[in-house]
Amino acid sequence: MSTLHVLSQSPFGDNRLASCLRVLGNQDALLLCGDATYALQPGSPPFEVLQAAGVNLFVLAEDLQARALDTPDWAEAIDYSGFVELSIEHDKVNTWL
Repeated sequence: MSTLHVLSQSPFGDNRLASCLRVLGNQDALLLCGDATYALQPGSPPFEVLQAAGVNLFVLAEDLQARALDTPDWAEAIDYSGFVELSIEHDKVNTWL
């Protein structure tokens, strides 16, 4: 059973990203949207953690663009249609509020 984990809060304000990474399974995926995309600032601690974790990582392209961030080669930028597809592909969707 796979889960799509959705994070929208900044990784610099609390420990949601760390908590999420602890429960990610091999078949799970992580989608960053909103302020969670700040985790992809090169050289930042969240960037380093995500890069080393080797997770199946997606990010909303619109949110990256709004924050002038680039997509690292180990993540995939998607649009809202891609978000819907990911939601359908996984058995569950867990939004980290």
